[in-house]
Amino acid sequence: MLDFKNTIDNIEETIARLNTRNNDFSYLQKLLVLSDERKTVIQDVEAKKQIRNTQSRLIGELKRKKEDASAVLAEVATIGDDIKALDLRLTEIEAEIKDILDVTPNLPHATVPVGKDETDNVEIRRVGVPRVFDFEPKDHVAIAEGLNILDFERAAKITGARFVVDRGLGARLERALLQFMMDLHALEHGYTEMIPPFIVSEKSMYASGQFPKFKDEAFPVGNSDLGWYLNPTAEVPTINYHRDEIIDVDCLPEAFVSYTTAFRAEAGSAGRDTRGILRQHQFNKVELIRFTRPEESYDQLELMLKHSEEVLKRLGLPYRVVVLSTGDLGFAMAKTYDIEVWLPGQDTYREIGSISNAEDFQARRANIRFKRDRDSKTEYVHTLNGSGLAIGRTIIAILENYQNSDGTVTVPEVLVPYMRTNIIK
Repeated sequence: MLDFKNTIDNIEETIARLNTRNNDFSYLQKLLVLSDERKTVIQDVEAKKQIRNTQSRLIGELKRKKEDASAVLAEVATIGDDIKALDLRLTEIEAEIKDILDVTPNLPHATVPVGKDETDNVEIRRVGVPRVFDFEPKDHVAIAEGLNILDFERAAKITGARFVVDRGLGARLERALLQFMMDLHALEHGYTEMIPPFIVSEKSMYASGQFPKFKDEAFPVGNSDLGWYLNPTAEVPTINYHRDEIIDVDCLPEAFVSYTTAFRAEAGSAGRDTRGILRQHQFNKVELIRFTRPEESYDQLELMLKHSEEVLKRLGLPYRVVVLSTGDLGFAMAKTYDIEVWLPGQDTYREIGSISNAEDFQARRANIRFKRDRDSKTEYVHTLNGSGLAIGRTIIAILENYQNSDGTVTVPEVLVPYMRTNIIK
């Protein structure tokens, strides 16, 4: 959530920066009207309370003198009704302000390129050279079905479209990648391991910026009274780990690596990437989360990017890094890097991870703060999240980049100790 005071103090600049997201944010002008009315109502309430207090003292004096106080009592009663009406209007104004801010995205950072969509993302670098095959490479679906390690037909029978059954060495590959990624980030990169609940509350979804914007893509659980949803990404429960807390400044930056199974309805992606496991309703993911002081968050963003890239480097997979343009930037994020891995089966780079800085946008919604010392005022932390990586998409990259002409797949060297084999056949 944007800071209300900063927004109205810099309304034109705020609207101009948000408009680079290719929407019309002129509706924020209403905040100025609401702010002025809010000030007027508060002043009226305080004035009427002062009059009521004065009149109440007068009533006491009249009663002590045994004089008639009925006229003053009637006046006080009227003032009381006025105060109730003003308090009600103040509540309505504050709700209107919150409703506006709830649907307003984060301000793009000054270094984010202005653009209309993903076609305006800017490539930062490429690492590794795509393999030149001496045979026609297959896509991951053909490879996996040939090896009988991913079963889409039976998954559809069990549940429906966009689900898969991992079996045999396919299941072991998924498990190996999970353990490899968690080990790398926890043991070498210094993150604290976490396996949070796979079910989250509506308040948690709101605090992380998922609601209200992405409510149609969420999977509700149980009856509506529970307010529970299947977790769409480990970012949600891990950000909410510190909701409504003041973090000890000596703990900052605090870093977690979280594993969850994630669930998404993909409501806005009908017809896209329906073949294979690129876009599933259920998938496993390793997520990196950091809570930082504001002044160090962009250094931490670069560090997290380096940590995510290390996964692909050790797996020997070619990839590139792009910075998202304003038109492709996520709702809660001020700046995002995407890591795109080379997929021979599609003859292109596809996203395998995103590393983002939300600055204090999520912290305001989640009320996550810190104090620089005992006598300082509380400040909002900056929150960052990154893929460490998406396991299903990493499986796609391994199958397609390490495929052999006989239909087998060579296991990347770093995974052999986890797989207990160097070939999938």
